[in-house]
Amino acid sequence: MKMEQGMGRKGDCWDNSPTERFFRSLKQEHLNYQKFRAKAAAKLSVIDYLAFYNGKRTRSKLGYQSPLELERSFYKKAG
Repeated sequence: MKMEQGMGRKGDCWDNSPTERFFRSLKQEHLNYQKFRAKAAAKLSVIDYLAFYNGKRTRSKLGYQSPLELERSFYKKAG
């Protein structure tokens, strides 16, 4: 898969939008309702959410597939 450089200029609001969207989801869908007693527990919780976000959570822009499913189908077609 080939990566392309973004066309936005420094400071454009859409440069970081995918990252901001992920952290918004992490905070609102997952961390907002939890309290952690230890840093290690918080870290494991975020890792679990990452596995869910990339492996199971479907996206309309990806044809209602998870990113992991889309990647698997891409490599299956390419291979």
